[in-house]
Amino acid sequence: MDPALFIASTVIVFALFITLRYAAECYIRPFRRCRSCHGRGRKPNRIGHGTHDCRRCRATGLRLRIGRHIWNHFRALHRDATR
Repeated sequence: MDPALFIASTVIVFALFITLRYAAECYIRPFRRCRSCHGRGRKPNRIGHGTHDCRRCRATGLRLRIGRHIWNHFRALHRDATR
């Protein structure tokens, strides 16, 4: 087997594996921790006294993954197109 072909096929298989793993992750666990509040739902005030609700996650501590957001968008397009 040609070394260049072996390297190219390895890269393609690795990229396919990563893509399928992320798709499975989006399907099994569609939500991830919020980056802004680190999954707590609350953030400290700027002054340093007390906390307030996180606006990004609406105080849930969870955000929808980008891949799941894209999946939901395409499902809505398909649903609207086949009505």
